[in-house]
Amino acid sequence: MLSGGSDGVIVLYDLENLTRGASYTCKALCSVGRGHPDVHKFSVETVQWYPHDTGMFTSSSFDKTLKIWDTNTLKSADAFHFKGTVYSHHMSPVATNHCLVAVGTKSPKVQLCDLKSGSFSHILQGHRQEVLAVAWSPRHEYVLATGSADGRVKLWDVRRASGCLTTLDQHNGEKSKASSEAANSAHTGRVNGLCYTNDGLHLLTTGTDDRMRLWNSFTGENTLVNYGKVCNESRKGLKFTISCGCDLEFAFVPYGSTIAVYTVFTGELITMLRGHYTAVNCCVFQPSFQELYSGSRDCNILAWIPALREPIPDDVSEKKPVQRSRVYSVQNSGVSTGISWTGIQGSAPIPVTAFWVYEYVQDENMAY
Repeated sequence: MLSGGSDGVIVLYDLENLTRGASYTCKALCSVGRGHPDVHKFSVETVQWYPHDTGMFTSSSFDKTLKIWDTNTLKSADAFHFKGTVYSHHMSPVATNHCLVAVGTKSPKVQLCDLKSGSFSHILQGHRQEVLAVAWSPRHEYVLATGSADGRVKLWDVRRASGCLTTLDQHNGEKSKASSEAANSAHTGRVNGLCYTNDGLHLLTTGTDDRMRLWNSFTGENTLVNYGKVCNESRKGLKFTISCGCDLEFAFVPYGSTIAVYTVFTGELITMLRGHYTAVNCCVFQPSFQELYSGSRDCNILAWIPALREPIPDDVSEKKPVQRSRVYSVQNSGVSTGISWTGIQGSAPIPVTAFWVYEYVQDENMAY
């Protein structure tokens, strides 16, 4: 697992439980520490493994850089420099014909970096304020979603000269008589979170208007699923995640010092995961082991593990509620700013701001 902290440090963990005990601590394998010549100067906002293997990973930071790392040597192989703060970056999980990294910065222009050439490919223009979130479609390698502080979410085809496919409208084209909201706005506040469902058919967005919305990614239609008030006061990107391989799809959203768990297509609030002491910065789901990891300003990484379903006797018609496990612990060096879902806890002197878990073969015996 990759973890980035508010001190600029990047840590790699081995999540395997060698002790086989119910409670265990994941220790760091290696790190890019403060003494490293290529360490980020400020908070790491996003980290991501290269989608096809773990020999390379990327990181972006408030120090206005995107860095490409060689995992074996822990040295920076390349770096892209920007004029403004970098809030988010993402590589396509399905691309075979390009190696573009989409980057959201303080500029309203979305930057595309080409790893093959080591240079900037082109820019996408259309937003009016800073771009806080970017996400490639897991279904189409050339389709990109971006969210901005201007309240808009745009879908792009990076092959097209005009670029923008559509701008999502929370009113589905119908003007609101009761408000003066701008046309084609996805949220009335800053859009700081984007996440596609695993099949790429829907896009979930969050904004500082305390709303979360589900969109049909093909038609751009607001599905009008009601999640209620989703407290969101983050001034930068909000890193939430969606489960994969479950009977139902769940959204895990940082909600103060807790993590709210919603059903994606009905909007039902299932539970609040409690274990952190201060604000949660990031969540990431590991579908291979059906685990969730969360990073917080309390310098902990918590891993949440679902319990296996117990066999239901033939004469019992009602299902027993599934109990989710509590948290254990993982050693970390900084305040967490990015990670995923299980039942392990990690402590660190600096808040965790970003993390990424590499995906393995899925275990079909795990379920919620």
